[in-house]
Amino acid sequence: MGDLHDPHDPHGTHGLAEGLRLPVDGLDYAILALYFAVVLGVGWAARRSVRTSLDFFLAGRSLPAWVTGLAFVAANLGATEILGMAANGAQYGVYTVHWYWIGAIPAMVFLGLVMMPFYYGSEVRSVPEFLLRRFGPSSHLLSSVIFAVSSVLIAGVNLYAMAIVLQALLGWPQWVAVVVAGFFVLAYITLGGLSSAVYNEVLQFFVILAALIPLTVVGLERVGGWGGLSDRVTERRGGDFLTAWGGTGIGHANPLGANWLTIVLGLGFVLSFGYWTTNFAEVQRALSAKDLGAARRTPLIAAFPKLLIPLAVVVPGLIALAVEPALGAPGSGLSYNDAIPVLMRDLLPNGVLGLAVTGLLAAFMAGMAANVSSFNTVFTGDIWAAYVRPGRDDAYYLAAGRVMTVLGVLAGMGTAFLAASFSNIMNYLQTLFSFFNVPLFCVFVIGMFWRRTTAAGGFWGLLSGTVAAMVHYFVLYRQGIVSIPSDQGANFVSAIAAFAVGALVTVSVSLFTEPRPAASLAGLVHGMRPADGPADDGAWYRRPAVLGWGAVALAALCYVPFSF
Repeated sequence: MGDLHDPHDPHGTHGLAEGLRLPVDGLDYAILALYFAVVLGVGWAARRSVRTSLDFFLAGRSLPAWVTGLAFVAANLGATEILGMAANGAQYGVYTVHWYWIGAIPAMVFLGLVMMPFYYGSEVRSVPEFLLRRFGPSSHLLSSVIFAVSSVLIAGVNLYAMAIVLQALLGWPQWVAVVVAGFFVLAYITLGGLSSAVYNEVLQFFVILAALIPLTVVGLERVGGWGGLSDRVTERRGGDFLTAWGGTGIGHANPLGANWLTIVLGLGFVLSFGYWTTNFAEVQRALSAKDLGAARRTPLIAAFPKLLIPLAVVVPGLIALAVEPALGAPGSGLSYNDAIPVLMRDLLPNGVLGLAVTGLLAAFMAGMAANVSSFNTVFTGDIWAAYVRPGRDDAYYLAAGRVMTVLGVLAGMGTAFLAASFSNIMNYLQTLFSFFNVPLFCVFVIGMFWRRTTAAGGFWGLLSGTVAAMVHYFVLYRQGIVSIPSDQGANFVSAIAAFAVGALVTVSVSLFTEPRPAASLAGLVHGMRPADGPADDGAWYRRPAVLGWGAVALAALCYVPFSF
């Protein structure tokens, strides 16, 4: 997550340095070929389980919690995570951990403990379908279009990120990388639907870790361990660079350009809750679980590896800053986005190098596949079946889902090159999230806890929140009417503005329009849950409350070494 333009990163992701070409050999390409073969094999095996549209779009609601949990976190390990967060680690230092410990864990726990009973219990196939049941067709159609467009854009970003990395590291032309990766994603999702995507995401999760962990270990050894890394980074950037909260007092300057209030409210509340609780690319994994208990545990299980990912992403960014002093310096030819490629070039031998390239490719394909599978579900079920061709038999919608998969991948290939017009693709993604996910979360949470919320209130709240974020960012901030130290900080404020305006409009309009009868809100509003309630989760350590509060406690403990 980030902003449209970063004054400290003039090169942007598409400005990867020319000198990053890797000395790959036949062994490295053999590892890459083996990975592609396994990916297609998973898709071929999963095709046998696809007989209905529910099988294709939600894996028949049959997957165990550990599978959906790993897929949940892997679906987020795309361009933003690997290149973007390593770049943030090099540029902003330990401040980057806020995107994990306050910007992800609490929201993931809220999704598992509070929101999944509504999503899963109402038997919806998508997030927009929940809006249909709660607020009616106007909000449903608006949110469906937003989800479909943003899914294609984000899939394209992952494709483009992968293309420029493979061009810099292997010398592949960008269009070749886009077509090759797009073809493999298209093949395994069209064959096996969500089951294929999810099982491949579990595989990709371990491949990604196998690629990133050697970078961290070898890199730390090169700089003399954590002590040597701290000395080098502190000498160049000062003591606050290795703290999470140093210099974040209101009115104080820090590399992030944000204070503790905008971090807690902008990132920790509205942006993170908006993303993790309404982004269908994530929620879809939980909806594919075999029962309500497994659905609730999905984001809670995912929270535990998410806690540790900074070790494999942010720390390499710090190491890159230590071993390559020119990283991010004006005129050096190396941008912060070069952090991971620089380490791969300088530290890894052949074989391990092939594994690292495969890990990067797996990360980008996981990010693309997550968004393509959410696109085909939303477009087929919430737009095509609801408004264009309603009332057809299930076989028609299964076939339509496969066609939409093809169209989604082709559209992703097209929008991949749209990302080239932005100086920093990670920041491009952050802007999309702040515009679209925050207003959705605002309307969701009000409608979920206040039964008086009306259909008109939901629609106008969603629309006004989206417009407010855009007006703040593009008019007030970009035109210099409001002064904020960095684009990163401006995104936090845009998110707060979107939530505040959306909430005000939702409540105001609801007070002057007619609410739905209370009897029609069972399972859609807190305190009006259907009688069957949550599933029994058995042993105490599998209970959602234990998993959720345990993850929150561990996130708080993770802050301790970086807070003093």
